[in-house]
Amino acid sequence: MGHTYHVTRRILACAALGSSLLFGPAAFAKDWTSVRVATEGAYEPWNITLPSGEISGFEPELLKDVCARIKIECKLQAQDWDGMIAGLNAGKFDVLMDAIVITPEREKEIAFSKPYANTQAVFVSADPKIIASMPSNDVIKLSGDPTKDKAAVDKMKELLKGKTLGIQSGTAYTKFVEENFKDIATVREYSKSAEHLLDLNAGRIDFAFDDVTFFTSALESPDNSAVKMIGPKIGGDIWGPGEALGFRKADNDLREKFNGALTAALEDGTVKRLSEKWFKADIRP
Repeated sequence: MGHTYHVTRRILACAALGSSLLFGPAAFAKDWTSVRVATEGAYEPWNITLPSGEISGFEPELLKDVCARIKIECKLQAQDWDGMIAGLNAGKFDVLMDAIVITPEREKEIAFSKPYANTQAVFVSADPKIIASMPSNDVIKLSGDPTKDKAAVDKMKELLKGKTLGIQSGTAYTKFVEENFKDIATVREYSKSAEHLLDLNAGRIDFAFDDVTFFTSALESPDNSAVKMIGPKIGGDIWGPGEALGFRKADNDLREKFNGALTAALEDGTVKRLSEKWFKADIRP
């Protein structure tokens, strides 16, 4: 009887060890009392590192509200965008919050919350001649279908032909730029959006392309007084459903907790209030 007991206990122990090796810790339900949240801390006004070292902005304030609703301690940590998804899947942190646009390519690697924002993109320049010839007052919507979008994209190609264009690497906008303009313009990629502004001001590039909300904030600085938005603001299905939190695919329970809190924050006006505070516009999806 005792022998059978010990054998059975060993079999159960081995089975438990095998499943933990096979599936990893994420296979078991976790009691989420604390999570590590990665953000760039350098994409104003979404997230910005203050002189004190504190990370502030639209997303940190929204995160604070959401985490209070689900009674989870959220620890923000700065992380370069380039290593963010890999770091999440390696267990370096548990949640990503960095104005991350939901795309089919990213959905192959990570899971997303419901979107909490949806924004447009725009070109900027510091060249007075370019600025004078390209007033910024229209909004166009691209579908993501090259056939349907051809006329609008062709107009952009005329503007960019032979020029140098700056873009942050690894974003939803990077793919758009590379697919449409790398054959007719010189494309330079930067690890942070603030870096292409430096090169714009120095005259090393002719254009930069990024989120309207980023430029709206960045161009308020006297350092960027020569830089202006030009041409139409570009929105539509091409950028996907919007910006959302990123999670490991195995952590569906954690994602659902955040989804519930985001739903409440969208419905009770919290997201609208924070959006208008930081962006001077309502960017809810």
